[in-house]
Amino acid sequence: MTTMVRDTTTAAAAGAAAAAGAAAAAESRSTGAEIRRGELAAFLRSRRERITPEQVGLVRGRRRRTPGLRREEVAQLSTVGVTWYTWLEQGRDIHVSAQVLDAIARALLLDRSERAHLFALAGAIDPTPASECTGIPQSLQLMLERLEPFPACVQNSRFDLLAYNRSYRLLMCDLDQVAPEDRNCLWLAFTNDEWRSSLVDRDETIRLMAAKFRAVMAEHVAEPAWKAMVKRLEEASPEFREIWARHEVIRPGDKIKVYRQSRVGILRLASTSLWTGPQQGSKLLTYTPADVETRERLERLHALALAEEATTEEATTQEATTEEATTEEATPATV
Repeated sequence: MTTMVRDTTTAAAAGAAAAAGAAAAAESRSTGAEIRRGELAAFLRSRRERITPEQVGLVRGRRRRTPGLRREEVAQLSTVGVTWYTWLEQGRDIHVSAQVLDAIARALLLDRSERAHLFALAGAIDPTPASECTGIPQSLQLMLERLEPFPACVQNSRFDLLAYNRSYRLLMCDLDQVAPEDRNCLWLAFTNDEWRSSLVDRDETIRLMAAKFRAVMAEHVAEPAWKAMVKRLEEASPEFREIWARHEVIRPGDKIKVYRQSRVGILRLASTSLWTGPQQGSKLLTYTPADVETRERLERLHALALAEEATTEEATTQEATTEEATTEEATPATV
């Protein structure tokens, strides 16, 4: 009888110990998850605050107090609900999909290391761990400017425009007037009237673009961003649907391209692609004049871009001066 009591006591003690161990483990996991959410919140805030509105094509405005971007601006750029993004920055216990994290990474211009850190903190598997986000080094941006008056841009393999100089901005349409999420050469070639009208041999050009896109997509066929681009184009353009259904493929190559620029005329340009990394991710795409007439017209186009930039800066300065004077007049004198 005594032996049975001991056995029962021992079993109860073992059960209690196991329960206590499980509770401790659960508490530890909960604490670890809470810490990770806090780190994620701090990381998102730090990345958001380092980006200027101009870097992502937004207008700064006169009453901006937040350093960098606002939360609602990140939500807008990543097409994520403001509430969900706010909860992320507050360290709330919510589940976020890999697609949402991918969109946020691109909106915040994260490089590969930062992107990997974001997914690790969120406890998610990155569906495209080697993908490039939209950030480019300042040195590359400076190179784009130094290439003027020759048009130049940085483009990834999905035809997204990551950066461009003044001449390229006006080459086919005013890219600064295009929404950031629409700054994709394939999208513009099928949906933007001004861009399409600049293509001298439009039918052949868009057919080749779709074929190049399909060829490169073979390496990214399961990635959400690529599938989303195709779906968006199919919904927006019957012409794209018809061409896409042909399953044509062609590898990218450099050649003479002819554009009809609305203000300076026909431009014959030799395009050159320079990959910016060891893998075919983003590339520096430059356009050099193929003849003397094109060179002269590029110089005129560059002059137009500089004149527009100066006019915009002057208008902004005058507006700020007027507002300051109005504020001073409205402020009662101190006695």
